[in-house]
Amino acid sequence: MKRILLMSTGGTIASSQGQNGLEPQMHSAQLLGYVTELQKLYSIECRDLLNLDSSNIQAEEWKLIARAVAEALPRFDGIVITHGTDTMAYTASMLSFMLSGLDKPVVLTGSQLPIDALLTDARNNLYTAFSAVDAGIRGVSIAFNRKVINGCRAVKVRTMGFEAFESVNAPYLGEIFAGGMRVYQAPRPRPAPAFRLLDGVCPDVFLLKLIPSTNPRIFEALTGLGYRGVVLEAFGAGGLHFVRRDLLSQLHRLTEQGVSVVACSQCLYEPSDFSIYEVGQKMLAQGVIPGHDMTTEAAVTKLMWALGQTGDPARVRQLFATDLAGEVDLSAGH
Repeated sequence: MKRILLMSTGGTIASSQGQNGLEPQMHSAQLLGYVTELQKLYSIECRDLLNLDSSNIQAEEWKLIARAVAEALPRFDGIVITHGTDTMAYTASMLSFMLSGLDKPVVLTGSQLPIDALLTDARNNLYTAFSAVDAGIRGVSIAFNRKVINGCRAVKVRTMGFEAFESVNAPYLGEIFAGGMRVYQAPRPRPAPAFRLLDGVCPDVFLLKLIPSTNPRIFEALTGLGYRGVVLEAFGAGGLHFVRRDLLSQLHRLTEQGVSVVACSQCLYEPSDFSIYEVGQKMLAQGVIPGHDMTTEAAVTKLMWALGQTGDPARVRQLFATDLAGEVDLSAGH
């Protein structure tokens, strides 16, 4: 019988009606009480780590969760973490980098309705998460709507629908059918790296979605505020304007000052490719780091994590040229 830790952090799945709307109130043991069938299949231990709306989960909480996971891993076959959906993709992505060389399942799940609601999706999501552990889907993942997604490929795409998350630019790791869990995860190359907790994180990263007529002085403001990294959501395959409002010269100043700038596409699907157009090549010439087919969530958290490991922009660039947890296809767009 597999030993599984159920770790709760709050979110909709654990919420009840409060004075001002839904707020997290339930503990992990209460959640388990709604899926008692699982206790017949697994040896389950409960731990209440946080009780927060996921909008309040930030860099400090990521470190707390990562350290709790690393401490518990030797005693369990896998860990299920309940979490609010709004920032779940960010947490899953960050944990993918912090828990380096992870060879056991760490599965995040939650729900669009509280677990005690009549039409809740919470119970099925918990069943999927425990099935992912049972199937040995290693690494950090998100289990939702009978699908298992690589933690650094998940994006929340719906606010209300039960199909809240999609796997962007990468296949699902597993999926539930009438016959059980179908696993798609590719075999890990040998030798596998040793597990390490790398929980350094720098929250001084800003995400900027470009729009036509973006004022170049925004970059001066960012340096004045002490940001060490910027993720740009550029247009299309990788573009920005440099006529009349010259963003390129400001990007050059940023990188010259040692600020790491990563550029992704505003498009949800398919990779950016800065080699196609003149403007993209000009961006690369200013020292911008290409994000390839990474999700925004993965790019932001990887940059925060990378800056938490090193203050050397060249090393940050090197980390972005490396696929650490399946977050990027470095051949995409080439």
